[in-house]
Amino acid sequence: MKALPLHWDPLAATGLGLAVFLTVLVAVGWFRLRKRGQGSPRREGEETERWAVPELGTHEQARGRSIFHRWDPRIKIASLVFFAFCAASVDQLGVACVCCAISCAALLTAGTPLGFAAKRIAAMAGFLAMFFVVMPLTVPVLPGDEVVQLGEAGWIQLNLRGFSVAALVAAKALSVALLMEPLFRTCTFARTVNALARMGLPESLCHMLLIMYRYVFVFRHEISRLWVGMGVRGFRPGTNRRSFHALGNFLGMLFVRSLERTERVYEAMLCRGYSGRFPVREGFHARPKDWALGACWIALSMGVLILDGWAVPVLFR
Repeated sequence: MKALPLHWDPLAATGLGLAVFLTVLVAVGWFRLRKRGQGSPRREGEETERWAVPELGTHEQARGRSIFHRWDPRIKIASLVFFAFCAASVDQLGVACVCCAISCAALLTAGTPLGFAAKRIAAMAGFLAMFFVVMPLTVPVLPGDEVVQLGEAGWIQLNLRGFSVAALVAAKALSVALLMEPLFRTCTFARTVNALARMGLPESLCHMLLIMYRYVFVFRHEISRLWVGMGVRGFRPGTNRRSFHALGNFLGMLFVRSLERTERVYEAMLCRGYSGRFPVREGFHARPKDWALGACWIALSMGVLILDGWAVPVLFR
């Protein structure tokens, strides 16, 4: 095994630190899931309340008093999405970490529950951690790269620059994921979709988003009920023909029940006067402070691009 050089690359060290953080996050999430599975089951009323109420953009979450809660949704969507695109396009790890810090500051300013952000990051942690395993083995060796050889013949080579590349991908993903919390949890989902419609998104697509988001939780509960019923009747998943036959019946029954529920929902909407458009009770009124806040985020996004293209190569030359 070749010894590591004495001058340790700070970018590679940052990548290793981020990899350790993601690994610990995955481990904590796994142990929490095991602990939750071993705990006492919820009562029926609590379970019904949990799946029936969507978790994103509820009225309770939209009652905050932060600047993100009072911001016009149209300008907020345009500004934060533009910053997300700018953060995803940077090429320097230092600038990506700056974007991640800005997203963390926005998350703390919005005052949304940190547990939702932790769940979002935990869902990504396993995928991002794989980059720290794959990138050092697959990144091509360029002149000046530090390579660690494993084995007598050096048949395994670890390119330390791969940790920097993986850290860059992880930092950009985290910055965008954290920014979605103040974007979607500071306003009701219906108001957010209405803002998208005002920005030019087709109304039919907006209606599909609203109905899909509302009933995806209902269908998830239906899947859980069917699966529990199969388990009570003695079904144990396997790779034999009987298991595949039972799974086919499970999918078929799920499609049939989904179709029946969809028809009932559509008929109920028609009975309540649905004519292809949802009534809008409140409009949007952009204030000067909304435009000023949007201009600040646009300027911050442009500053990130300028820092990534000009300042960093000069400072670290």
